[in-house]
Amino acid sequence: MAITTQQLIQWKQQGRSIVALTAWDYAIAQLIDAAGVDLILVGDSMAVVLGYETTLPITLDEMIYHAKSVRRGVKRALVVVDLPFLTYQESLQQAMHSAGRVLKETGAQGVKLEGGYPAIAETIARLVQAGIPVMGHVGLTPQSVHQLGLRQQGKTQEASERILQEAIALEQAGVFSIVLEHIPADLAMQITQKLSIPTIGIGAGIHCDGQVLVTSDVIGLAEKHPPFAKVYTNLRETITKAVQDYAVEVRDRKFP
Repeated sequence: MAITTQQLIQWKQQGRSIVALTAWDYAIAQLIDAAGVDLILVGDSMAVVLGYETTLPITLDEMIYHAKSVRRGVKRALVVVDLPFLTYQESLQQAMHSAGRVLKETGAQGVKLEGGYPAIAETIARLVQAGIPVMGHVGLTPQSVHQLGLRQQGKTQEASERILQEAIALEQAGVFSIVLEHIPADLAMQITQKLSIPTIGIGAGIHCDGQVLVTSDVIGLAEKHPPFAKVYTNLRETITKAVQDYAVEVRDRKFP
């Protein structure tokens, strides 16, 4: 049975941790879905996988193209797609159009928007009213990289209180879950205890209701990864060695 947004909320109530990873194509999506991941995020972090330095350049058309590929590989996990930079901030109409395209064209079950400031919360409320499931995202928001950098957020009392209030506002707006990125563990625990919807942490400590990482970090494909990521295997080395062995055999006429 396919996982639903309501199941994630039930799992929070039951104390069952939620396992989330990112995907960018059919093969990766099929593998991590079969391995038992609960939530697959087609994140705009895919921009870095595609060679960009930040998440900002990726377009909505690119996100939709890859999300369609991911969705074809998934049978069980809930699929959520990031709305990329400047595809939802300009107006409610723009946000509705972008989110609607994602759901209609990809078959994904939800979208994710960054930020918890009043205008975004209002936009999210209207999307939810229109029947579009929305995941929130507070703390370090990579689309604000030129404003915030990539450093941990919520370290001061003022910043901590702001992030807490943003999370509360997003729950009130109707999000089914919130990503907490790169914030202190005690702040993540406070938010998690305060909300009735699940929190998904990335660099936010052990007290969140679930965890998400970028799959290219987990499997060792990325050249570099953030300090809060854990590398479980090193596919860069494995793939490099396999290609080198293949090249040697071809040049020595041992293959085929």
